[in-house]
Amino acid sequence: MFGVNDREGKWFAVPLGGAGGYAIGIVARASRSSILAGYFFGPRRDSLPTLADVRDLTPATSILQGMFGYLGLRDGTWPILGRQDDWRREEWPMPILFRQEPLRGIITRVIYDSDDPSKQVRTEVMPKGSPITPKDGMMGAGFVESVLTKKLNP
Repeated sequence: MFGVNDREGKWFAVPLGGAGGYAIGIVARASRSSILAGYFFGPRRDSLPTLADVRDLTPATSILQGMFGYLGLRDGTWPILGRQDDWRREEWPMPILFRQEPLRGIITRVIYDSDDPSKQVRTEVMPKGSPITPKDGMMGAGFVESVLTKKLNP
């Protein structure tokens, strides 16, 4: 079950399309309104991963970061692997996200509340040429599956 009080630190699998298999994800932050922030990892795994498969994963090794909805977790299409006993919140910060205005090309870094990914704290205009990923915005389950499938399937 995916309860309100134990969401952060939950590891889960994301089914991939195409050749199939799974990616791995973790909930790093959760709001009361079910907005989640987290990290996603490859490589593609042919079978459902286990908690042992996540031992060495860190935010730096993630291939996708950002805010996402809980539908895949709620409906069970994203199987929950569990939570490690030694999971430490401070090692999994709220991702800093970026957005770019399409007409003027202005790049903005968006900082969200470390305790609530539904609350934007501030924005900072970045110099031209700054990175524009990870992108700000809410990712639905289908979008996450599609992006991870493209990144992980040959």
